[in-house]
Amino acid sequence: MIHIGLTGWGDQEDLYPNRTKAKDKLSLYGQYFSTVEVDSSFYAVQPRDRMARWAAETPESFAFIIKAYQGMTGHLRGKPYFTSTSEMYKAFRESLEPVIEAGKMQAALFQYPPWFECNKDNVKELREVKLRMEGIPCVLEFRHRSWYEDGMRERTLAFLKEQGWIHSVCDEPQAGPGSIPIVPQATDPEMTLVRMHGRNVSGWHQNGAPNWRETRYLYRYNKEELLEWKEYLEQLQEQSKDVYVIFNNNSGGDAAANAQMMMDLLDQPVKPFPDRTEPEQEEGPEQLELF
Repeated sequence: MIHIGLTGWGDQEDLYPNRTKAKDKLSLYGQYFSTVEVDSSFYAVQPRDRMARWAAETPESFAFIIKAYQGMTGHLRGKPYFTSTSEMYKAFRESLEPVIEAGKMQAALFQYPPWFECNKDNVKELREVKLRMEGIPCVLEFRHRSWYEDGMRERTLAFLKEQGWIHSVCDEPQAGPGSIPIVPQATDPEMTLVRMHGRNVSGWHQNGAPNWRETRYLYRYNKEELLEWKEYLEQLQEQSKDVYVIFNNNSGGDAAANAQMMMDLLDQPVKPFPDRTEPEQEEGPEQLELF
């Protein structure tokens, strides 16, 4: 089965009537999509009570894909919050427990940075991470092209299969070594993750520039591009029981609309977005002209 969702729910304004409170958004999101990627866990390990609340606010069949904390994937800058690697992993695993207990934990997503190249040290690190995450389904996403070039593609995929990693298949700008090609190959018979990052080539390598986060994922897929991906999804569905598709192209608020376009192409039911038109203000009583 193919499941469609978005990265996060707080900023998906298309889904909510005007003035919807933040606390009400996740339950409304669950009326449109069956899965979500939790991105806030990348910036801080989330408290257990918050995770339990999110699990309680979503439908029974809902699935969470929870992004690994930045200290676990080499993104952390500045002073570490945790005193040791073991403490960090312990805290992250414990934060997942309420979602696991609710039966809504689909996978943890380990997205590595563009400088995480294909070499022996990094292969060793991936083996160690998989041991630390034993018992929890884990998705692996690369950002450096070396994992798929120079004859490494098949070896990389074989390594993922051997270690039990779920492959993250990406659509992103083709912008040199810090981006990866589309590799529609599953490494797990139960699940494959697809992440749709957009195709904004000029904004992809703008780290450090003003507002780079607002421009990197600024892209709206057209119908022809999504039809191309419909074929890829059908290929992946033959390789994995479940394919989860996350639209991450939300710098301009395009993710929700593109997700629904894909659902429509897959003949999945689509709930219309609410009318966000502000009601016109009624004019007050006409003032008498006294002077």
